[in-house]
Amino acid sequence: MRALCFRQFGGPEQLRIEEIPDPVLAPGQALIRMKAIGLNFADIYRRRGNYHLAGVPPWIAGYEGAGIVEALEGDCDLKIGDRVAFADAPFANAEWVAVPFEKVIPLPQDISFETAAGVLLQGLTAQYLVRDSHRIHRGETVLIHAAAGGVGLLLIQMVKMLGARVLGLVSSEAKRQAALEAGADAVALYSEDWAQAARVFSEGGVDVAYDSVGSTLRQSLEALRLGGHAVFFGMAGGNPEPVDPRYLMDTSKTLTGGDLWNVLNSREERLLRAEELFDWVRNGALKLRIAATFPLAEGAAAHAFLEGRGALGKVLLIP
Repeated sequence: MRALCFRQFGGPEQLRIEEIPDPVLAPGQALIRMKAIGLNFADIYRRRGNYHLAGVPPWIAGYEGAGIVEALEGDCDLKIGDRVAFADAPFANAEWVAVPFEKVIPLPQDISFETAAGVLLQGLTAQYLVRDSHRIHRGETVLIHAAAGGVGLLLIQMVKMLGARVLGLVSSEAKRQAALEAGADAVALYSEDWAQAARVFSEGGVDVAYDSVGSTLRQSLEALRLGGHAVFFGMAGGNPEPVDPRYLMDTSKTLTGGDLWNVLNSREERLLRAEELFDWVRNGALKLRIAATFPLAEGAAAHAFLEGRGALGKVLLIP
């Protein structure tokens, strides 16, 4: 099969399409012929070497996609020919992927492969942020970093669905417009004093800040009201500075880490959460914005596009 691979860490130029052996199914796995693949910043981190990778080169990134079941190893409720998707199985940047049964999510007929590959990982992330990391309540004020990115645009819509007000943070005027179109009540630029903008948006500071940038965490804490809550769930801009627990005590502020894999801990949980996402898409409450679609063979260009911060929404790879 053909796969998007890298043999050493570095920039997008390290990525190559290679012919490698097809996956060999282990018991309890389904072989998926990929139709659409979601590209995420985690794939960039793996290519750069920020995340530990097991095994030896060539490495294959990717954890999210959708396709058709072509083979099964073991008894399960899946059938060959089923349309399915997954959000947390490795080596997705390939024509064929072996996925454990418990991570396979059946696709309703009215949800396309592209929609599933575009909404699952980032949609499930936004969903747990508003339900588990900090349960949004009506009337709250919320600061959302990278508000025009894949997670950010979905997170804006979910926060608004739950009755809160949103201040988005973006890096350009084009992204400001995208965040406003998604429903943000106001949008500030990173080039501005956005912590002060948050204190103006909500007198004294916002109730909660969702920070996926990392290096901005100190400012996110400053943007909170006394007793506010910061949720750190990514480091697209680099590692955060250490936070002094005394500062949290003196201001009664709370800092929470967030990780999707601690929430998707069973097949039942995946199916329930995915079905809610699909319902939101189906009824128009959640609108997916595709920033760009690239052939898998042009994966290096897709990485460069996402890494360059020009993407307004989700980037897809098509085998």
